[in-house]
Amino acid sequence: MKRRQFLKAAAAATGSALSLPVFAESEPVILEVSGQVEATRTFTLSQLRALGVTSLETSTAWTDGAPEFEGVLGRNVLDTLGPLSSSHVTALALNDYRADIPLSDFYEYDVLFAWSMDGEMMTRRDKGPLWIVYPRDNVPQLREERYEHRWVWQLNRLILP
Repeated sequence: MKRRQFLKAAAAATGSALSLPVFAESEPVILEVSGQVEATRTFTLSQLRALGVTSLETSTAWTDGAPEFEGVLGRNVLDTLGPLSSSHVTALALNDYRADIPLSDFYEYDVLFAWSMDGEMMTRRDKGPLWIVYPRDNVPQLREERYEHRWVWQLNRLILP
């Protein structure tokens, strides 16, 4: 078993908040993108922050009130991948949940890959390391049930078919 696979399996077995431990010289990878891109791309929290930090206050079907989320716009991440010919992306979570999301969602709406809620970093136990968050209070149609399955929490991977 490769070292990276072993570390991911060990982290999952111990309930670690992230898929890889933090090493002194590097940060853990919290998002992996594969498929249509030339090579699998990985992102650490610092790399995602460098793409621009956005805050969004919105209600969700899973929380009380309207928490404030902080993260990176999904379109900023997608734009780093170069031209894409796919019409959707498959979002995968640490808990094996998956959802197909139209790429147009990321360009029509300010959809976040959020890493914090109300100023607290989200852990694996609380929807982290990343949660796809839609601006449902700003766009009434995003409150429709058909969008709810696209709110992938424990997001750690995107696949472009």
